[in-house]
This record gives sequence, structure tokens and C-alpha cells, in this order.
Amino acid sequence: MTYPDPQYFGDGGEVSAVYRPDGSVAELVYPNGTRVHYLSTGASTGGLFGLYRYEMSAAPSGPGPHFHRTLAESFYILSGSVRIYNGERWIDTGPGDYVHVPIGGIHGFRNESGEPASMLLHFAPGAPREGYFEGLIGLADASEEERAEFYLKHDNHWI
Repeated sequence: MTYPDPQYFGDGGEVSAVYRPDGSVAELVYPNGTRVHYLSTGASTGGLFGLYRYEMSAAPSGPGPHFHRTLAESFYILSGSVRIYNGERWIDTGPGDYVHVPIGGIHGFRNESGEPASMLLHFAPGAPREGYFEGLIGLADASEEERAEFYLKHDNHWI
């Protein structure tokens, strides 16, 4: 494996770092209290990756087994216990645990502990996943056809 082709051609670097202090307001809050912080979006990284801090409330939540045709996902547990499906079984993870799912890998995640839990959710390349997470809220009133179209648009393929 080699380094990718250069994308920056300046002589001395540039001042371009983005700082997001702890305590910043979440971009998305679900009705159950789960908060999603868009640390880096695909748009802000030029499509390289996306990174969210996903803070789950104590209410059971999270997607069942599915896969993506266009992106890989990784999960790094910050606090609490998150159940992650690895394609064969559900694994109970805790702080410091890490799971990487390659493109096409079957996975899911759930908080079923009855306590809050948080994790970093990384995906690459940097697809516009904000539209997926924000759109989930409106699916309760959607028809089956509308749901299927939504999931296909956002590369979610349920098992």
C-alpha cells in the first residue's frame, strides 16, 4: 500500500484546523433524547470520512442488522455498553472497545442496557449521512414504499 496522490500543493501549509470544544450543542436530538454530534461530516472532509459522537439515551434504540454497499463503518465505545452485531452475533461492548465493519459487512448497534451510552461513529468515505440520521425521525408516518426508497437512497440494506 502506498500513500494516495497529493491533494495539497502549497509551499508552507495552511491554517485550516477546525476546533470543536467539549460541550458543543448536538446537531441532532431524537425524541428519545439520543444526541448526535457531527464532529466531521463528509462535506467538511472533502468526502474522505465522517465522524459523529453518538450519545444514546437510556431508552432502547439502534438499528438492526444491515449493510452498506458504499461505505465502511467503525465504532469506538466511549461510555456505557453498546451491543454491536458483527454479522454472526451480538457483542456486548464497553468503553475502549472498537469494531470496524468493511464495506458490505453486516452490522447493527443497539443500546439495550437501560443506561446511557456513547460512541464515536466513523464512516468512510464521507457520505452525506446527516440526511439519513435526520430523515429517520420522519419515517414513522411513511408508507412502506417511502421507507424502502429512503433506505435505498441512503445505502441501508436490511437483513
